[in-house]
Amino acid sequence: MHLKSFYIKNILSLALAAFALTSCVDYLEPYPNGNRTTEDIWKYQDMVQGLVGQNYDVMPRGYNDNEGVYLDGATDDVVITSTTHALTRFALGSLPTSQDPFRTYWDRDYRAIFLVNLFLKDRRGYNTRFLVDPHLDSLVKNRLQGEAYALRAWFQWDLLQKFGGTANGQLLGFPIVLEPVDVKAETNLKRNTYEECVKQIIADCDSAYKYLPIAHRDFLVKNANDRAYAGGRFWGRMDGISTRAIKALVYLTWASPRFNPSNDRSRWDLAAQNAKEVIDFKMTTDAVTNGFNVKKGVNWFDPNYPGIVWASRYNNANDAMERMFYPGGFQGTGSVGATQDLVDAFPMKNGYPITDPRSKYDPANPYADRDPRFYATIFHNNAKAVRINSENVMYTFENWQNAKDAAGPAVNSRTNYHIKKMVFMGLNWSDNSINRQPHSKSFIRWEHMLLTFAEAANQVEGPDGGKYGMSAKEAMQHLRRKDNSDGGKGFDTDPYFTEIAAKGKSVFGEFIKNERRIETCFEGLRFFDIRRWTTNLTDLNRPVRMAKITRNSDGTFQYKLDEVVETRSYSSAFLPIPYDEMLRMSNLVQNDGWEAWK
Repeated sequence: MHLKSFYIKNILSLALAAFALTSCVDYLEPYPNGNRTTEDIWKYQDMVQGLVGQNYDVMPRGYNDNEGVYLDGATDDVVITSTTHALTRFALGSLPTSQDPFRTYWDRDYRAIFLVNLFLKDRRGYNTRFLVDPHLDSLVKNRLQGEAYALRAWFQWDLLQKFGGTANGQLLGFPIVLEPVDVKAETNLKRNTYEECVKQIIADCDSAYKYLPIAHRDFLVKNANDRAYAGGRFWGRMDGISTRAIKALVYLTWASPRFNPSNDRSRWDLAAQNAKEVIDFKMTTDAVTNGFNVKKGVNWFDPNYPGIVWASRYNNANDAMERMFYPGGFQGTGSVGATQDLVDAFPMKNGYPITDPRSKYDPANPYADRDPRFYATIFHNNAKAVRINSENVMYTFENWQNAKDAAGPAVNSRTNYHIKKMVFMGLNWSDNSINRQPHSKSFIRWEHMLLTFAEAANQVEGPDGGKYGMSAKEAMQHLRRKDNSDGGKGFDTDPYFTEIAAKGKSVFGEFIKNERRIETCFEGLRFFDIRRWTTNLTDLNRPVRMAKITRNSDGTFQYKLDEVVETRSYSSAFLPIPYDEMLRMSNLVQNDGWEAWK
């Protein structure tokens, strides 16, 4: 099977212009020489396909942005090195309207929605003739119609997650726009209720599912002659199973305490059902033919890794994340650092949390005998960057006071931890031939679905139960047994897990949250998780800690692990509606806690 992302060929300048425009003008203004109009799109089937295909190109291709690891810098997992970074100011409660780090996403999402709405309006995209052969033409038009609905669902979900919130005591989402309306023109939109937004996203996912194949796999296309227009060449585009995954994520958030004040259990049930459908597909269909293995660790550098449910296109031969994660001493920029709070969330290699006496955790030697996932995720003091598939040490981290990697310089983390997750361990800028690998963003992966199902199923029936054909306990067991991305082995014997699962829904629910934190750190999910789990600001406003390390004359170290590095100050659990949009549209209402942004 050939699993290459399919790129729309010969997209003409008119479609490209849709994303080049940033001023308050029509998204499809004639470009570059003014000799085409919007109607010209329908004369060229490549341009019609471009209305859908262009949307994949605006999605992030890594975790090195304000939707990824920098957003984790507004949580207890990460500290951003720059004290003037917009998300640092956001976390400290001093974000000015002129430095809104989320403004660009409002524009991006509505531009994408404009294009797919243009395709969908009056079924004009679907009724376009793409190929002469009626059968092959139907393959193309059904896929594009399904993708258009799925992409609209995805960008609407992004708007809901980022900009949904409470305003004047009412839970609101985003302005639903189902027509090809240029929201940057003279419009005055009104936010829909949160529930209306959820229902629209779900409806679009269901519409997409009717048109799309369950997955873009060659082995699912029975007629080999159809594979020029179906199958593995469309890997990386929306498919049926990805719409089920989106529904699972939407229902999970809608079921969570902040967005579910009446504790409607049916929302948890729907989250579990949809996540389980994705899990079943992976464990049966994909496991049989596509090489998916439930125990295999994540390969962050393979755009075709079978554990991916839905991911971005990739940047090939890229080193952006290695640059930002490594310290200045290893030619990086040390832009972010893991917190002591996150480090403490990792258990010991026997599976027990460090707060349990049976873990044998020694605060005087805090990095010894930890869960292998810790060593695959975080570089600590005296850790070694070992070249992949060798014993060659490329770099040794020295984070004690006044050492080369210690907090202080602008090119070192402020926490005395650096990030290893998503770093390719074959890259060394001192090599004669530098080995850079592809980077992409896995928006939804196998592990996300396990965590979604476990959290939701636990709420419905506790750790054990047979309603879904898998229990929350069994889902988490898959996660705990998995090998990690660095070759470390999962827990084959796990007495703590057995013990915690026997303690019931509440205790097991907290265990799931901690496992989610470990598994998804640096992926830009933590802020939304903390927010949906609570109805106050306490967890967002906890001070975050660093490691203060002193090197003794005999080469041993003293660790002070309770040093506060940053004190957070949130007045709202929600992100602000862009300030200039508030000024321009009188019908918009601002999320609570953003009084200066009204």
